[in-house]
Amino acid sequence: QVQLVESGGGLVQAGGSLRLSCAASGRTDSSYDISKYAMAWFRQTPGKERDFVSAISWRGRTIYYADSVKGRFTISRDYTKNTVYLQMNSLKPEDTAVYYCAAGLVIGMTSEYDYWGQGTQVSVSS
Repeated sequence: QVQLVESGGGLVQAGGSLRLSCAASGRTDSSYDISKYAMAWFRQTPGKERDFVSAISWRGRTIYYADSVKGRFTISRDYTKNTVYLQMNSLKPEDTAVYYCAAGLVIGMTSEYDYWGQGTQVSVSS
């Protein structure tokens, strides 16, 4: 059973930084090691659809960012810990959202990922 557990959210002032973590564990229904999956971050605000933020392929060779976070956010993964990080700098009030970690066999910028975490709240005050 696959588990994705996010952490690192919180309240920060505009211009500040946070680092989100997503710890992945388990094997998929087809007994595939979750470490071989692409990982991504999405975010969602009340009443709106879940938006893509960033994604990294399982080997780390392909990385995508939403235009709104390019130059401010950095995604990375630590294979020894099976953890994906999202370093968020120069945070803006419009970055306020629940941030979700996701895992999938194919990297992409849509919500077509196989596994999802429970989310962590990020709030940026002006």
